[in-house]
Amino acid sequence: MPSVRSAALGFFVATGSRGEAVGEAGLSHFLEHLLFRGTDRYGSAEIDQLFDGMGAELNAGTDKESTAVYARMLDQHLPAAFDVMADMVWRPAFKDVDPEREVVLEEIAMYEDDPQDTVFDVLGEAVFGTHPLGRPIIGRAPVIRDTPVDVIAEFHARRYVPRSVVIAAAGSVDHDAIVELAAKTLGDHRALEPVEAPEPAPARPETNVRFVRKDTEQVHVTLGGLGLQRGDERRFAARVLDAIFGGLSSSRLFQAVREERGLAYSVYSFAGQYSDTGQVGLYVGTRPDNIVEAMQVVSDELERLREEPATEAELVRARENVKARVVLGMESTGARMHRLGGSLLFDLPLLETDEVMERIDAVTMDDMRSLVDELWAPDGLSAAGIGPDEDTFCSAVEKITGTVNSKAA
Repeated sequence: MPSVRSAALGFFVATGSRGEAVGEAGLSHFLEHLLFRGTDRYGSAEIDQLFDGMGAELNAGTDKESTAVYARMLDQHLPAAFDVMADMVWRPAFKDVDPEREVVLEEIAMYEDDPQDTVFDVLGEAVFGTHPLGRPIIGRAPVIRDTPVDVIAEFHARRYVPRSVVIAAAGSVDHDAIVELAAKTLGDHRALEPVEAPEPAPARPETNVRFVRKDTEQVHVTLGGLGLQRGDERRFAARVLDAIFGGLSSSRLFQAVREERGLAYSVYSFAGQYSDTGQVGLYVGTRPDNIVEAMQVVSDELERLREEPATEAELVRARENVKARVVLGMESTGARMHRLGGSLLFDLPLLETDEVMERIDAVTMDDMRSLVDELWAPDGLSAAGIGPDEDTFCSAVEKITGTVNSKAA
């Protein structure tokens, strides 16, 4: 990107919570934290000082199927930043592990205190059951507290191997220079045995209702089911459908639940993709005395969606919105870097911007109808809630899910 003076750099690792056994739940996220605790060459405080001294932003994130360590810096600092990040990824020293345990345990406690976040994991359990995709990425406190350092080091050695890593950069960068830095910083690091393939996703799990009783001022509700896998060609149509249903301020859910009736502050639909499956859903946060009316409105909008997935005006508006978000994102070095890294890591085609826009423009009304029939079918939706009254919640979602009894999460 010749018009910028900054660079975005990321190391993308094909390991996440989906690849963990029950006794490892949370190790991918914990390991991400430990990368920042230093290497033999760079101490934890030294890493902070180096990136602060460069005016750079260093961060990391873990999701279901990958972990990313990424940074933005001035182009002149790219070689130094690359050297430190590569050492963190390939050669963490696993120093100061116990203080970081406490940090992650505090993070888990903070997370579990926030029902607006945790309700999505309750939905994951409802949709995917005991499959690893149904477990929280953040992990479980006993695993973080009790896993020995040598087990964590072995976990790293099996997963952070060259064949499982993509390095991506965008901005004021030179491809050949990046390749040279990669070769230089990899050193003699070599792969061990191949990483085990993750457990296949359930083809058609049972629909469920899950509820967690908590003395909250709102009832936090999520509804959803299986979605499209990451490489599905219909993913462009799915983005358009999401924009129409609940992804925009002009969307049906937002207008019906919030703008017209004032039943929620936060209401939206969402979608996620994995290597062999996906998830769609919607979220509503509302006061207990509004839950029955809010779920009736959601039920009405779902029925309307099945009868008329889109008007011509909605389809045009949603396509233009999705195209704009793609183009605006491409003007960010960080967004470009993440797009490159994720596409290569998951073996997706690297489409030019014009190609993506053509795919979005090609979305038709028939595409909307077929997706609604598949993704939002009445017999495919599970529900999850967090709030003070389980009976009221179950009664409110019964019409949508067809299930009156819940199972405690």
